[in-house]
Amino acid sequence: MCGIVGYVGKRQALGILLGGLQRLESQDDDSAGIVVQNGHGLTSEKVPGKVAALRARISDRPFNGGSGLGHSRRATHGGVTRANAHPHFSCDGKFAVVHNGIVENHDELRRELHRHRFSSATDTEVIPHLIEERYENLGGDLLRSVMLTLKKLRGSFSLGVITAHRPGLLVAARVDRPLLIGLGEGEAFLASDLSALLPHTRRIVSLKGSEIVEMDGTGMQIFDADLRPRSREPRTASSLRHLSCRTT
Repeated sequence: MCGIVGYVGKRQALGILLGGLQRLESQDDDSAGIVVQNGHGLTSEKVPGKVAALRARISDRPFNGGSGLGHSRRATHGGVTRANAHPHFSCDGKFAVVHNGIVENHDELRRELHRHRFSSATDTEVIPHLIEERYENLGGDLLRSVMLTLKKLRGSFSLGVITAHRPGLLVAARVDRPLLIGLGEGEAFLASDLSALLPHTRRIVSLKGSEIVEMDGTGMQIFDADLRPRSREPRTASSLRHLSCRTT
């Protein structure tokens, strides 16, 4: 299982993302990457290897920004290369996606997206291209763009999305793969496993199947697959220990 982390809030995202990836990383993971929204665009790096290799690669580079996503990968589609590591981007570089799971109909979707430029052999890469198309057609509605993209995908997965167009906003979704939201004061966290959230908060929300969440520095709003709002109170971390399934 791949690891996903995300952060949006008043602190610098980089250290939170790297720390979360370190806690999620397993012995079988083969690549790692991050993307940060700096208020002007997206700054990203990804490498074959462990999180330590990612830390070394970015040690002398500025990654300023209060929102971002991170990913630790175990290869399923495509070999262990930098191009196949997450995050994956749209053609214009304005949308970034991290993804855990399998898009079963990715070959079919690639054919539909024949006008788009692909740079990896992964199933994940169809997702940012689909979001890019829908965002343009919807006049800049990221939440609805993600919702319509999900309706095109078949499989079992979870994902996180960030865009250069909307600083301070993350959208994430669960389709039968674990995804948790952590809530703090003026900040929110995203992770595929509880261990990445525990250093920062004990107020946790577990997404259910086919749910979408919109997160910013004020908190989060959960929606069903058709964007009908759902209400859910955070639970304490101790009541969700059964959701911790990554091993190091």
